[in-house]
Amino acid sequence: MSVSLHAGQFEALRQAAPEGVSFDGLTASYDAETDSYTFGTPEETRDGLSESGFHEAASDNAAFVDNWHFFEATERTPDRRAYLRWLERADEHGVPERYEALAAGLTRSWGQLRITATLADGERRYEVRHADDAGVEREHLELYDDPLAAREIAEADDRGRYRPLKTAPSLQTGWVFAGLEGRELLETVGTLYPATVQNWHREREGELDVSHWRETAERQTGIYGIVEELSVEQVEWIARSCCVDSQCLKRREWEEDADTPLDAPRGEGEFPCREPCSLVVAAARRWTTLEREQEREYTFTLTPSEKEQLEALIETVAEGRTEEIREADVYEGANRYRARFLREKRMVDGELCGVPTEPEEHAGHDEHGDEDHAEDEHDHDDSSDHDEGHAEDEHDHSDEE
Repeated sequence: MSVSLHAGQFEALRQAAPEGVSFDGLTASYDAETDSYTFGTPEETRDGLSESGFHEAASDNAAFVDNWHFFEATERTPDRRAYLRWLERADEHGVPERYEALAAGLTRSWGQLRITATLADGERRYEVRHADDAGVEREHLELYDDPLAAREIAEADDRGRYRPLKTAPSLQTGWVFAGLEGRELLETVGTLYPATVQNWHREREGELDVSHWRETAERQTGIYGIVEELSVEQVEWIARSCCVDSQCLKRREWEEDADTPLDAPRGEGEFPCREPCSLVVAAARRWTTLEREQEREYTFTLTPSEKEQLEALIETVAEGRTEEIREADVYEGANRYRARFLREKRMVDGELCGVPTEPEEHAGHDEHGDEDHAEDEHDHDDSSDHDEGHAEDEHDHSDEE
């Protein structure tokens, strides 16, 4: 593609030449003793140039100068620059090849985002949309150009439900940000997926500060201090429950501790998870109290199909597939009508097969039951503390940006 050299770009190159320029195949220098310039690309080198000759060489290779000016002279923040270069695969392709691709648009995925970088009239511009809207024309999507609008998009899923975890794979569809500059793109991405660019860059530089489960648990105070009680096996269950691709798009880098890796899948995401998030810690608190209970043996009468149906219900709920089961799918164990039929047949006063959870329940709550009830009430009373802790965690991650 044809790229024009702008006066500001040439002036920036001329001023940088005395210190020497070497970037993506472009070299430029100035020798004060001979009052001459050198200009080079992978294809050629021109020596002993006057300023006008230096300008001519720069004009003939405007794409190299434009590329240098954008990344070196304009975008100086290391993590932001690295991310913008990653988007257009700058480390994989030379400048001429990359500029030809940018003319048509270069696209990469970031979580559920589809980000396209383009170059037109000498300016880089970016488009962001949901990956599920890849083939949808812009006129059929809600068009935005202000990164602040991403806050509302990140708030709820397609059904209007609040998203406490911004990196959950539940980002709503039906929108597009178009014509963004690099700064605006990074602000949009940072709003939809807080601190992911910064942590991605730290990991690439070998500087990601990982806080493993045991270290994180030991830091907890107040009502969350009890999560220290969880065993390695229980932490494994937590990681498999909360920290896989179907639940979070981050790639888990934390383990039980630095010497005790977890077997749970860590995910395939581009951006890392450096520590157990506040949502995991809050859930772990509840699991800690539940895991204190002693196992008991109950006797239920079920048909083989009913046992399999209960197993299907657990699996379907755990995988978030309840919305996929249609009313007509009566062969599915998690079908609503089948679940209602099973309830009518096997539930008695809210108890499976009429079997009480506590043997003395029908005679009233015993002392242990009252304690459990009090613990449940305490959990509800503490919900405001959890919200406050979660808000603080979100604030902490936002500060990383």
